[in-house]
Amino acid sequence: MNASSGTPDHRGRVHFIMTLMLGLWAIVIGRLCIVQWHQADELASYATQQQFTEVTVSARPADIVDRSGRLLATTIVSQSLFVDPQRLDVDDEFISNVAEILSINAEKLKERIGNHADKRFLWVKRRITADEAAAIQMLDWPDSAYGFRDEFLRKYPQGHVASHVLGYRDIDGAGRGGVEQSLNYLIQGVPGKRKLVRDAVGRIVEVSFDPDSEPKRFDAIQLTLDLTIQMFAEKALDEIVDEWKPAGACAIAMDPNSGDVLAMASRPTYSLSDMSHVPDNAWKNQAISIVYEPGSTFKPFIVAEALQSGLIKQDEIFYCENGEYRMGPRILHDHHAFSELSVTDILVKSSNIGMAKIGERLTNSGLYNATVKFGFGRPTGIDLPGELSGILRPLKKWNVYSTGSIPMGHELAVTPLQLLAAQSALSNGGRLITPRILKGVQGQRSDSARSFHASLEDPTVAEPATIVRPTVSSDVARWVIEKPMSDVVSRGTGRRAQIPGYSVFGKTGTAQKMDPENGGYSKTLHCSSFICGAPAHNPKVLVLIVVDEPKSGSTHYGGTIAAPAAAKILSRSLMYLRIPPDQENRTAVR
Repeated sequence: MNASSGTPDHRGRVHFIMTLMLGLWAIVIGRLCIVQWHQADELASYATQQQFTEVTVSARPADIVDRSGRLLATTIVSQSLFVDPQRLDVDDEFISNVAEILSINAEKLKERIGNHADKRFLWVKRRITADEAAAIQMLDWPDSAYGFRDEFLRKYPQGHVASHVLGYRDIDGAGRGGVEQSLNYLIQGVPGKRKLVRDAVGRIVEVSFDPDSEPKRFDAIQLTLDLTIQMFAEKALDEIVDEWKPAGACAIAMDPNSGDVLAMASRPTYSLSDMSHVPDNAWKNQAISIVYEPGSTFKPFIVAEALQSGLIKQDEIFYCENGEYRMGPRILHDHHAFSELSVTDILVKSSNIGMAKIGERLTNSGLYNATVKFGFGRPTGIDLPGELSGILRPLKKWNVYSTGSIPMGHELAVTPLQLLAAQSALSNGGRLITPRILKGVQGQRSDSARSFHASLEDPTVAEPATIVRPTVSSDVARWVIEKPMSDVVSRGTGRRAQIPGYSVFGKTGTAQKMDPENGGYSKTLHCSSFICGAPAHNPKVLVLIVVDEPKSGSTHYGGTIAAPAAAKILSRSLMYLRIPPDQENRTAVR
């Protein structure tokens, strides 16, 4: 028998192996045909995804500038250090060297890296200085174990100036407080997209730029603040704090004709250049986030409403009961025993009895309507977070006490900005205007702002809307300003606010605060305020100062504490804005 012919078992195995191999080749060929004709597009897309990566690119936050373009906030690029914990040994001396360069605790850093040993990414310190980054790069450290990422760092070149208006951006770039929060939708811009091309080992070899996918942003957000006037207000508040040691204080300056807030300062305050030591009580913007009984600064609005309603006359005389007046179940007192007072002198001498009698003419319904008409009981609508609405009880809860209390500025609570907005209505001829802090935006190119508005679907950004509501007639408003409120400064409780060469109008306020122990009015806790403006015949600037719980000194009248500081801000602002004197006595203002 021929050996090469093999046994039947051997031939069977050969046939089986050949059949199996042919079958496997058939499967491979079939799979290749499927890939070629049916999955080619899908696999090509998968290969492309492995090669190309799309990443989100944040827009550089817009600068913030004052009404003249002076810089209040800007953004620079800073490097942040990260490590790959899987490539590090916690006992590595380089960790100690890095900790020393960055002035952080080496043991805590090692503990953090050890606790995240299964991670591939861990921040060491974000937004380090250029010198720190350079020193770290000089260390003999494997490149695969660490890296830097560029991040935006917000800078505030003016330090503490306007800190409550500006707010700040936290380490993740989110706006916190002030316009950084309320106008964040404008400041942060719209993120873009970029494509990265990677090689076989994942290294970036190319960055693809598409103009249509680039981040969109404004160059700057322009506020209504005037940096110079803001500094006048900051200095005046510092002097008040030094002299009177109050629990808090604020100052606001406003253009009554446009509603533009020219300055807004609050104490206590903090520096935006150093956020590491901020007292808890310094975060609150006193101008919009405190409520207090306005006291006598509220009286002009009631007089204006009574005149508008025809219930009193400008030359009318009221008998003020020689300082004591029974009004239902209560007895009202004046600080002096006044006999007969004109409407003007009721305001000049701040007679509570005279105001109560005007309140009786209006009745509670008329008093309530006047209060609502001048914007009290609701937020003003300014573009700042944390604004309170004040306290205004429903009319049905008012009683006979309210008839005497409301006209003298009790039984309701206001914010300083509400009061100044209401005073603006009297100063501009009777128009209640929404105060504004946003003046406009500045684009990167001539058409960038317009296209960005479209992307935000907000066509009103460039010219913020101004809401105007009527209050009283221009004749009534003009008389209240030019007669009784001007007389308050020339011969009344606001004499310390006189400015040589200018006709100044104003009103003092000294309100007792509630005693937390007995629930009644305290004899030692006061809120002292003064509101003023000039020139009386055509007001250009209004100033309000509110001083909460002054502690130094024996008398805490608004005319003593707040009036001199408010006049200082007003006089300096008039000179700075080149508003000419309107009186014959043109003595230089210091």
